[in-house]
Amino acid sequence: MGLWELRFSVLGTLAIIIGLSTLFFTAILWWLGVDLLMVPLFVVGFNLIQWLIAPYLIDAMYRVKEVSRAEKPKLHKMVERLSEKSGLKKPRVMIANIPIPNAFAYGSPVAGTRVAVTSELLNTLDEEEVEAVVGHELGHLKHHDVQVMMFVSILPAIFYYIYISMFLSSMYRSRNERGSGGTAVIGIASLAMYFILTLFTLYLSRLREYFADRHSASIVEDGPRKLSEGLAKIVNSTRRLKHARRNVGSHSSFKALFISDPDRAEADSAAISRAVGYRPDQRLVEDILRKEVTPSDRLAELFSTHPNIVKRLKALHQLA
Repeated sequence: MGLWELRFSVLGTLAIIIGLSTLFFTAILWWLGVDLLMVPLFVVGFNLIQWLIAPYLIDAMYRVKEVSRAEKPKLHKMVERLSEKSGLKKPRVMIANIPIPNAFAYGSPVAGTRVAVTSELLNTLDEEEVEAVVGHELGHLKHHDVQVMMFVSILPAIFYYIYISMFLSSMYRSRNERGSGGTAVIGIASLAMYFILTLFTLYLSRLREYFADRHSASIVEDGPRKLSEGLAKIVNSTRRLKHARRNVGSHSSFKALFISDPDRAEADSAAISRAVGYRPDQRLVEDILRKEVTPSDRLAELFSTHPNIVKRLKALHQLA
């Protein structure tokens, strides 16, 4: 997928999510006779609160601590250099004490911007691969992905809450009571809208991963190779850490932040092993590139926040 095609897909998907949400909200509130000004007020207010407090929730869930330059001088220097190349103010450098190799970027106006790598990532990857991963995370900050994804992710949730409210309301109403049929219709339509918007939100998340990969490739020397090798090693290592992955998965509401989805580790690693077995770094990546993506792979990807690992590495290879 070319750069302009990727940009068009991102903007188009975002427009569909916002357009469908607004249209359906308007229809519901018109049906119920509610002031239409409640829609933007509710959505903006809820997102603003979530955005402001999310960094503190993430810190608590993933045991994230800020590290000083004295503790991790190479990591600080790496983030500083890549931030300058990205045209960004250096974010706070964080370490997440969770036993899987991963990284994520997050922040808010109150908490500031932050880039976190897990302690296991530093133990698993070579320094050049960590550099490419950090470049990817800075790409998310550069493209304001944290704000965008938090905004669009709340829209499907709102429709799910409407569905639950309408469902409970219809249960406690008499069958003969006027308006109970309309309540049920709104509930069913809200559930359908929740499912549709969730699929579009997941697609938008996958597109933004491709954008972040491109950013890393543009600011890191030999970035496509380094990031490809890093991603392959992250997937293999995460697969082996089944117990740790289950613990992290319990906080899956924030898994879209990760550079690699822990929940897909088993499937992605299976794809890699089918292609190559287990081989070192670049040889592993080269053999993955020869693998074809199956229809079942494409179907599974529809419900994932991250692209299929084979497709993702092929996109990086094209950048190289």
